[in-house]
Amino acid sequence: MQNFTKSPLPWAFVPTLYFAQGIPYVIINIVSVIFYKRLGVDNVQIALWTSFLNLPWVLKMFWAPIVDIYSTKRKWILFTQFLMFCCLGLVAFSLQLPNFFFISLAALTIGAFISATYDIACDGFYLLSLNTEQQAFFVGIRSLCYRLAMIFGSGFLVIIAGLLESNLKNIALSWTVAIGFCGLILAAILLYHRFILPLPQSDVQRHKHIRENIPILEIIATYFEQNGIGAIIAYILLYRFGEAMLIKLSPLFLLDGKDLGGLELSTQQIGLVNGTVGVVSLIMGGILGGIVIAKYGLEKCLFPMALAMNLPNVFYVYMAYAKPEISIIYPLVSIEQFGYGFGFTAFSVYLMYIAQGEYKTSHFAISTGIMALGVMLPGAISGFIQKELGYLWSFVLICLLTIPGMVSLFFIPLYSNTDQSTTVSQK
Repeated sequence: MQNFTKSPLPWAFVPTLYFAQGIPYVIINIVSVIFYKRLGVDNVQIALWTSFLNLPWVLKMFWAPIVDIYSTKRKWILFTQFLMFCCLGLVAFSLQLPNFFFISLAALTIGAFISATYDIACDGFYLLSLNTEQQAFFVGIRSLCYRLAMIFGSGFLVIIAGLLESNLKNIALSWTVAIGFCGLILAAILLYHRFILPLPQSDVQRHKHIRENIPILEIIATYFEQNGIGAIIAYILLYRFGEAMLIKLSPLFLLDGKDLGGLELSTQQIGLVNGTVGVVSLIMGGILGGIVIAKYGLEKCLFPMALAMNLPNVFYVYMAYAKPEISIIYPLVSIEQFGYGFGFTAFSVYLMYIAQGEYKTSHFAISTGIMALGVMLPGAISGFIQKELGYLWSFVLICLLTIPGMVSLFFIPLYSNTDQSTTVSQK
């Protein structure tokens, strides 16, 4: 049993743990697209290489048992936060160099592996340091704090970088300051965690009883022995195929000049459109999705929620054709993000439902790894497609590519076990 008598209340560390989890993820996977675009990198290169930054989240299932068994989660958290601070410092410094793209991309790649490891340690620490009632209560808090980090990174930080661009007249220096500021925030959180994070007794006991053999192959084998596993994998890979391409192309489309088919928004405007209005709508969609599933059940909600996620993609076809004013862009992006949050909830809950048996935590990690692969691959080719087809026909293709994922819904096995958790993953 954990000893909570001398431990700080979860309010003291759960919010900062998950805010610190969200900052690296949003910089690596979302903000990098924006600052590379502002620094003049080609769309094809941006989409290709930033998509491969998802690879650590695909592979993290393979070293998760190591984090789970060796050393304590508290030490893993502090160590990975320190390394992430160093990586962000290197990214910020590299933007001042002539060969910034190679060096910054290498630093972001290392940071992605560190961030994925932090995710493992953070979630494990959450389970060990909180009792069952606390876990249930704080699951919404941790999700909210993660989303606040998304707003901070893709909204506030981008707006600050845009203001610096206007005042300093130096894009590279503006982003160096912005990313360096993020690094300092992580350093401050690290120092705070160094003194405030408890050391659960159960975490110490797990460290003292290290298992010599970690059944990684057995864990993976039991996952792929599930009934209907072929349909399940197809569903996980295809459900977000179109959306994964849109995630990469939408900020490029918003930033590109109108002569290139884009909307020519400023850095501050894209920070408001995507990072603030868009993320708030995403959060609201996720909240409503959870309420709807709780009331009507997952089986009734899967297809309608898939439609809600995919149909708003047609707004990008309209925007690429009509080039509307900013007053029209705000609500269209907001509705698209709301639909994405609403539809993604059903997908996340289904991944929880198929996490069965003794290794349910590892099974969920495998599912999310396959999901990350399903995001990485279409994102990697999106730049090539946009270069060949232009934005308008690329968005038309994205709408068509959502169809296979919706068709796969009719072939996956459905579960009605009401005892299973329907906690929604942040990502």
